[in-house]
Amino acid sequence: MCRISYHYLLHGSQCPQLGDGKSNHNHGGAVSEFYSSTQGRGVHLQTTGEIRMAATQLAAVHRLALALARAWKASRHQLQKTQCHFLQVYSLPSPGHQPDPSTKSGAAVPSTQGFCRVPSPDTRRALLALLDSHVEAPRPRLGEFVGTPRHELWHFLWELQDGRGWRQVGPEPVVRAPEPALHPVVPDLPGSGVFPDREAARAVLEACTPFIPEARAVLDLVDQCPEQAQKGKFPVIVIEGLDATGKTTVTQSVAESLKAVLLKSPPACISQWRKLFDDEPTIIRRAFYSLGNYIVASEIAKESTKSPVIVDRYWHSTATYTIATEVSGGLQHLPPARHPIYQWPRDLLKPDLVLLLSVSPEERARRLQDRGLERTREEAELEANSIFRQKVEVSYQRMENPGCHVVDASPSREKVLQGVLSLIQNECN
Repeated sequence: MCRISYHYLLHGSQCPQLGDGKSNHNHGGAVSEFYSSTQGRGVHLQTTGEIRMAATQLAAVHRLALALARAWKASRHQLQKTQCHFLQVYSLPSPGHQPDPSTKSGAAVPSTQGFCRVPSPDTRRALLALLDSHVEAPRPRLGEFVGTPRHELWHFLWELQDGRGWRQVGPEPVVRAPEPALHPVVPDLPGSGVFPDREAARAVLEACTPFIPEARAVLDLVDQCPEQAQKGKFPVIVIEGLDATGKTTVTQSVAESLKAVLLKSPPACISQWRKLFDDEPTIIRRAFYSLGNYIVASEIAKESTKSPVIVDRYWHSTATYTIATEVSGGLQHLPPARHPIYQWPRDLLKPDLVLLLSVSPEERARRLQDRGLERTREEAELEANSIFRQKVEVSYQRMENPGCHVVDASPSREKVLQGVLSLIQNECN
């Protein structure tokens, strides 16, 4: 009379322990808000999606986290091809969120039949066999949650014994925990996406070189850059903004007006590998884009000795999209204003001015339709998910040192350009 959900629990010193005999979901990784139902008996696989679990629990152990990420990625594809095709794969919800199995959101992989009534032993055997096939990953624990007619939730663990197969332990009661002051993923963002310095991002790609040859090529380019690039005497202006806010037009017009050099992040020298890294787990993708900023910083240092420099996106863009993506739930779960995650990296060349172009959601939608171009994954997410778009915008506005100067990009092109040039004149003399 209830749904049974399966998810991975990471076993290791970096993982939170279940502790005093009661499973607790307030750390956002091992256990989350589960539910029971009188709609029948169904099965779904609940995981954190790609590398989120590894990034949260094992950010300091990059090789372990990367192995988990790739194992999860392979598992997801294998689940859809095997007898487990009836499963639905979900990201863990944010603290206090009640998951709705009919809602397609986050990393959900919808099935055509919804929640099918299947014998749970068959599902269990398939999942245990799947875990056995990924020997390179750290030993996982398969957690089985069973609801009772009294709306109680019990947790059974399946543990892998050395040479003796799997055994079931438990049960333990699952109790509701108070919502934490910070979203559980926030403390580990510096190790999983919003890297505080070049070395943190570099360590991730370094661990990838055995199975991603292109990672070595990116690192070779990064290693040619000075460790602490210094800005020249001319001003450096970064222009940020969501897609369809006129960012490309404004950056080009401002560069022409100021006779400035126009640079873009990620830089052209690594753009050939964007698609490859976009298909990798989150922590690898974020490291790639973060290191792209350091390559751009080297270009800025060189060009700003000769003329003003205009940069089409820079670190704020990388950090903002990471925060909005990794912190699940609504705006209330974002790190509060003045949190250290919004601070500029200590070793990255800092611009003189950051402008954030902004238009209404309706105007953005109209411009996207008028462009008639194929939309990127980010554009599609921004248009389809208003909460995600709001989190991106709020994260931009909370950035500090330097912060973003918001510019209304709704008027005509000429008026927007005039306003931007006036702001540059006032701020950069």
